[in-house]
Amino acid sequence: MRIVIGEGSCGIAAGAEKVRQALLNYDLGGAEVSITGCIGMCYLEPIVDIYEGEKLTRLVKVSPDDAENIADYAKTGDTSKIEKLIVSDEDSEFLTKQTRIALRRCGIINPDEISAFLEADGYTALKKCLTELSPEEVIDIIKTSGLAGRGGAGFPTWFKWNAARQSEGDVKYLICNADEGDPGAFMDRAVIESDPHTLIEGMLIGAYAIGAQHAVVYVRAEYPLAIKRLNRAIEQAKEKGIIGENIFGSDFSCDFTIKAGAGAFVCGEETALIESLEGHRGMPRLKPPFPAAAGYWLKPSNINNVETFANVSWIINNGGEAFAAMGTENSKGTKVFAVTGKVKRSGLVEIPMGKTLRDVIFDIGGGMKGDKAFKAVQMGGPSGGCIPAELIDTVIDYKALGATGAIMGSGGMVVMDESTCMVGMAKFFLDFTAKESCGKCIHCRIGTKRMLEMLERITKGEGKDGDIELLEELCHSIKDGALCGLGQTAPNPVLTTIKYFRNEYEAHINEKKCPAGECSDLIEYKIIEDKCKGCTLCARNCPVDAISGTVKQPHKIDTEKCIKCGKCYSSCKFGAIIKA
Repeated sequence: MRIVIGEGSCGIAAGAEKVRQALLNYDLGGAEVSITGCIGMCYLEPIVDIYEGEKLTRLVKVSPDDAENIADYAKTGDTSKIEKLIVSDEDSEFLTKQTRIALRRCGIINPDEISAFLEADGYTALKKCLTELSPEEVIDIIKTSGLAGRGGAGFPTWFKWNAARQSEGDVKYLICNADEGDPGAFMDRAVIESDPHTLIEGMLIGAYAIGAQHAVVYVRAEYPLAIKRLNRAIEQAKEKGIIGENIFGSDFSCDFTIKAGAGAFVCGEETALIESLEGHRGMPRLKPPFPAAAGYWLKPSNINNVETFANVSWIINNGGEAFAAMGTENSKGTKVFAVTGKVKRSGLVEIPMGKTLRDVIFDIGGGMKGDKAFKAVQMGGPSGGCIPAELIDTVIDYKALGATGAIMGSGGMVVMDESTCMVGMAKFFLDFTAKESCGKCIHCRIGTKRMLEMLERITKGEGKDGDIELLEELCHSIKDGALCGLGQTAPNPVLTTIKYFRNEYEAHINEKKCPAGECSDLIEYKIIEDKCKGCTLCARNCPVDAISGTVKQPHKIDTEKCIKCGKCYSSCKFGAIIKA
């Protein structure tokens, strides 16, 4: 018997490490205790998987207090004490309805042991490339697969590899962009924490294809566990001769380094990332020349993100045709999404391109928390846009999502319900992009700031006639004039919310009301006397003593004292407090 605890960052934050330590205090009847990475079911963490041969018993929402009962099961096989922990059939659908390629080993193998990766066919694709395929044949297989960059732009991977391959130079670099900057996105982090050798193998294959002798992973410093596990994986691969000189007895040699970056969102743009790698401030370069010709240290370079590389070894082992058979005409293979927000089942979802937003949010994600009405989904992070409820059946591929005004992006998917203010959502993302602007070009540096100021005025009830039209004008000016992808896409959240939720902007400006009741400056809390039971719970939760009344008698809110924190509203069990 093996007892495996899911210890990705999300699992550890939920208490998985404490669960493991608690288990080690008991007699487990000889059962082996080990760890795995992110299983993907973030909403059920901590997760403990018990393997008995081919049989898997999955326990969810486990606490250290459950350790004794798990130990009892390990010794006796009696499930009576752990039945409440066993994952339900409904929750199991979260994984069974997915098609996992990039995440195929995540939550299954031990990320700290190369032996686990090798037992799961690890490095067989690299060996095949080095012993059976030429670099050109590798690129042809990737071309056949239709693999496009999963970092956001969706550019054909084979084309970038081929351009770097054909560039003249004795020194070339292959770079992985693991600087995952989108709010709510954690796909790349999960892959590195859970299956670091898959990233290494994909990068080594890419390095062989373009003729690079140096592989560099640029990962944000806020990912300490990912960096720790990747460092360990690199050392293990070096010990096995998989990184270094004459890999698998071939003429191919490649070293591997990690750069912990400062985490600037603009470093998602490849030339800004290169600047940061070189020790400069992360600011985009003018193109051309493109990195394939003059990138890192002005040498031919290729950059892809983590998920792109995570697909490579599967494609080599299974053939480009197998990958291309999944997806749509314009978008091949699978895509990983980090599903967050007001959805019941949050976590990592990998599905074939061609599925719909409904499939992800309702079929896999289980629908909305509290069964509230679905309102919109933000796709592509700060560079993306909001897709409204009426477009819930939009197909997930680059072209279809682009037609809505959003983008695929790296895979962030923030789900919103009826309580979300769309003007406030646009303000949130503009605040992020304005702060993350590198400041190199005026359109982005000044334009995003002016837009943010207007959105702040509108959400405070200080909007005026013409603000919507001015916002639209600014959006188009910034898109046309910005130097890099950050500025060119920064207006997307504003443009899409105006396009699909213009009525909310108009209500904020003309009526000084927030239809969603989320903008604190535009709401007032009131107690309905007929519904108030005088339980005093609201008064006890008010941090400024703005609520008065006696037990079992209707209470009142002093609007002069009220700071509109909403604690009374959320604590009332009788629906007696409303937002007016």
